Amino acid sequence: MTSIDNQLFEKLEALTQGEYNNCTFKHSAFGEQDFSNFTFIECAFEHCDLSSVVVKNTSFKDVSFKHCKLLGINFSEANPFLLNFRFAYCMLSYASFYQLKLPKIEINNCLLEEADFAETDLTAANFINCDFRGALFDQTNLEKADLSSSTNYFIDPEANRIRKAKFSQKGVMGLLAKYDIIIK
Repeated sequence: MTSIDNQLFEKLEALTQGEYNNCTFKHSAFGEQDFSNFTFIECAFEHCDLSSVVVKNTSFKDVSFKHCKLLGINFSEANPFLLNFRFAYCMLSYASFYQLKLPKIEINNCLLEEADFAETDLTAANFINCDFRGALFDQTNLEKADLSSSTNYFIDPEANRIRKAKFSQKGVMGLLAKYDIIIK
């Protein structure tokens, strides 16, 4: 497997399969590319479109995404070994994190519309100003997670673990929605 170290890539439309170490990708459009079996270690993606990229057995080890479009990516197919990534100012709508172990993940100012967090371990996760419109939480571990600045989540306390999680007073409605009650 080709190993590429310490490189800056700009305005690309394709990548060669390999192991990328400490690389930065900027203003690139990788939409629908097959990244299966790629390895990204300590890499950064900035202002990139990775919508519908296939990540089957892809390794993401300490990878950051900033101002990226990541629509419909099935992260649950990624290699779980040492999986660690961060997202800031990204569009993650229709992404799947199904059954992943993502304790302490940081997701900052992201749109997570219809994202799938079913059976995901999000212990002590930090969600800053995120929009969870239509996101799925089912058997999700949100213990000690901070959603206090986030909006539009609907989380059933009976179907998810939320002990010591942080929510805003305004966001509490997202915890009570299933009860169809009126709070004035």
